[in-house]
Amino acid sequence: GLTAVELMVSITITLIVVAALIALFLNVSSSQREMNKVNQQIETGRISTFVLENEIALAGFWENYVPQFDDVTLTAAPANVPTGLQPDPCLPYSLDGGVKVNWTTDYMRTLLDIPVQAYEEIPDSCKAAPGPELKDQVSGTDVLVVRHAETCVPGTPNCESDIPAGKLYFQSSQCGAGGTEPPSSFDLSTAGFANMHARDCVTPSVKRKFISDIYYVRDYAETAGDGIPTLVRSRFDLNGTLGQQPAVALVEGVEGFRVELGLDTLGSTVTAVNYTQAVTWADPNNRTTPTNRGDGSPDGDFVHCSTASPCTADQLINVVAVKLYVLAR
Repeated sequence: GLTAVELMVSITITLIVVAALIALFLNVSSSQREMNKVNQQIETGRISTFVLENEIALAGFWENYVPQFDDVTLTAAPANVPTGLQPDPCLPYSLDGGVKVNWTTDYMRTLLDIPVQAYEEIPDSCKAAPGPELKDQVSGTDVLVVRHAETCVPGTPNCESDIPAGKLYFQSSQCGAGGTEPPSSFDLSTAGFANMHARDCVTPSVKRKFISDIYYVRDYAETAGDGIPTLVRSRFDLNGTLGQQPAVALVEGVEGFRVELGLDTLGSTVTAVNYTQAVTWADPNNRTTPTNRGDGSPDGDFVHCSTASPCTADQLINVVAVKLYVLAR
């Protein structure tokens, strides 16, 4: 048998071993929780930048449409160059007797020519009803607007069907024979689609869904007041009305978001971009290097579009790069 002293000693040793095991278990669990938090932070930042990078990479994809100010084959000074302030990203789309209200040809062309916009605050037109009523933006974060045509054709595998009717689609022309449909031709409509043609200049060209996405960080995820800052997106679509839709949560845990734009304002010969004149060439006989058009690389410091100093259309038509700063906590 065991004496009382031996029993007490064995119990004490057992308690010491159990206490050590409990301490080890708690330390491992704590480390595991911290590791999960770190991994979640990393994953949140990675997914956020992945989503935004893929979206920005498509900005300005309009198939065969080329703005005149980007068309180096044009022999005259380009027309329809956006100037002044940028377009309203939440201007409602409506029809009155089949005629577009507010969405004039010049306005639609500006939407195509300025596929990337940035703001320090959600534009007033996006906050008010009727409209998406985008709100609850986290203070000190930016707003990014990206526009492009859908990369797939409606009704094809893995692409949204052309149902219901009434959604907004984009068409560009592949028929350039004799200048009948120059590269700056386009159609942005909800019906018809018979004005833009394929290479045979007879068959209507394919139509693609018009995409306009607004990204920002709001101060809750799913329920107002839940305290989870979240990267959200409002998409232009048909849901009762045709326009920007209420924002949906994309990535939780994104607390900071800043956007800076790189502008291509100099040509390859350090000549300022000038759209009031026709293209000039470094070598008129070998037209490979335009001198008064951009060379595709950002020049100077990146620009932050602020409320005090909003970006203008003159700047935004020359955006060639975007810097994104995402803070995940």
